[in-house]
Amino acid sequence: MAPADPIDRISPPPRLDPDSRQWVRVLSGTGPQREAGLARLHELLLRIARAELQRRSGQFRITGPELDDLAYQAAADALLAIDLKLGQFRGDSRFTTWAYKFVIFEVSAKIGRHFWAHPAVPMDAEDWDRLPGRLGPDPARETERRELADAVHRAVDEQLTPRQRKVFVAIVLNGVPLDALVAELGSTRNAIYKTMFDARRKLRAALAANGYLDDQTSRHS
Repeated sequence: MAPADPIDRISPPPRLDPDSRQWVRVLSGTGPQREAGLARLHELLLRIARAELQRRSGQFRITGPELDDLAYQAAADALLAIDLKLGQFRGDSRFTTWAYKFVIFEVSAKIGRHFWAHPAVPMDAEDWDRLPGRLGPDPARETERRELADAVHRAVDEQLTPRQRKVFVAIVLNGVPLDALVAELGSTRNAIYKTMFDARRKLRAALAANGYLDDQTSRHS
């Protein structure tokens, strides 16, 4: 990676821990020392990306050369982002902790896009026959599960906003991984969590009102 414009180079913020100060000093320099620092940081980011992808590989069925390629992409993009935003590092955490967040973000983005390149289920699929099986494995209570599934379906259609419905169906019905949904909707993990929280709260209230859940459970769930 070529040295950044000298005007963008910074001095380390005060009161940094020694390791973080060294990282900022080296990456803010020029010439061979900076190139060596970027190479060292890339190796660190690549190890993190590989470990995170391997941790999630079962969910996304990513293995072998494909996993390694995604790891290299994530590490390279994280390295570029860190270099561009080096002046924003203020030492609230260790430099490596700060850098870790960049590569985890890139891993999430890469595997989200990977899912939609090889989707197991289309985003707009709605096979409600799957829902009873997701409510419990007890075949002796099949009729109860079917009735509850029908009630959930009605509540989803009647109580949720279009976005809440889309998120609920994707995650609960179609099993779309969170990172894939974030990528598809151009959202964030926190925003999706909040949407699901609000959707579940509405559904619990509707099911309780119709006698499918205890009202006390609904209020405290």
